[in-house]
Amino acid sequence: MTKPMSSLKALTPKTIDQMAITEVIDRIESLNKGIAKFWSMSDGWAPVAAAGLLGKSRLDWQVSLSGSLRLWIREPANALSSAELILAWANLGSLIEGSIKTLLSVWYETYKADIDNLKKVKAFDHSKQAAHSPDGLGLEKLRVYCKTQGLLGANGDALVELVQQRRNAIHAFKDRPIGDGLEFQGAVRGYLALLRNVNARLPYPDDNYVPRER
Repeated sequence: MTKPMSSLKALTPKTIDQMAITEVIDRIESLNKGIAKFWSMSDGWAPVAAAGLLGKSRLDWQVSLSGSLRLWIREPANALSSAELILAWANLGSLIEGSIKTLLSVWYETYKADIDNLKKVKAFDHSKQAAHSPDGLGLEKLRVYCKTQGLLGANGDALVELVQQRRNAIHAFKDRPIGDGLEFQGAVRGYLALLRNVNARLPYPDDNYVPRER
């Protein structure tokens, strides 16, 4: 049986760039909601130390921060004031940091055994001979560690570095580049790709527990 070309095209999933920015944010919020629902109560599935880290983490804030991305969407995209744009980057930076911390907390046993790389990024306490907990690391150490392990891919590494640079303007008195609304929306799209990557690396008991975008 032959299907018309029009129906075949309808089956092709949209790329992130083809989605409306509001749909991108909806998908981010849905994924973070599913991640929070499972991993905030992962006792019995995650190792004890990892479950302890995840249980005390505010994964519900990841969901709230996802929804707050809508505050920074304008038509046209560049209609954000400088103050709004600085806060928008801070919002996105917090989400990225939280997603990376979630990934490393889930894989905490593997992470804390990676002593050589932890020492290289200064995430190892020599006096205690133990790894720094991922939930206490800043974005710079998280970024460098993930890059050494190839956890986020080239696009993910570039996104983290960009957002880190932009959000640092919130701490600055001197002039810093803050980009514009179009760049911010592009970074939000990049975050959905990064979040998909993170979610794909998280182990679930079976497919029924895997967070969905819709």
